[in-house]
Amino acid sequence: MAYWLFKTEPEELSIDDLAAEPARSFVWDGVRNYQARNFLRDQVQLNDLVFIYHSSCQPPGIAGIARISRAAYPDPAQFEPTSPYFDAKAKPEAPRWIAVDVQFTQKFARFVPLDKLKKSSTLIEMPLVRKGNRLSVMPVTAAQWQFIVSLTT
Repeated sequence: MAYWLFKTEPEELSIDDLAAEPARSFVWDGVRNYQARNFLRDQVQLNDLVFIYHSSCQPPGIAGIARISRAAYPDPAQFEPTSPYFDAKAKPEAPRWIAVDVQFTQKFARFVPLDKLKKSSTLIEMPLVRKGNRLSVMPVTAAQWQFIVSLTT
């Protein structure tokens, strides 16, 4: 099993949305960065665990955990002309973008803000805390995962 961090804007899909329907799998679509897409396509696997990171809000940070309930498949939004994630160059026989499904696991009792993560020497190598890293999907090491989980209790 691997560990990941997925960024989402809470008004689009939040940990509370996932928690409201814990038996439901939600499509994680709209990833339009090639490196993040490659992670989804090549490395994210069924039952991997994911930190749900709320971005574009104040404060940004980690709100909880989901698990991968369906591994890589063509992002359906790329083929829908009315979708903000539509890609005219994508074809069903040659999709460009990948989606996965996630399912709620846990909402943290204590939200872990980005500022707190940046202050930890344990996380200095984590892509999230590096200046200029804007990836929406990123790997998390087992040590980083355990440390972050320890901040939530």
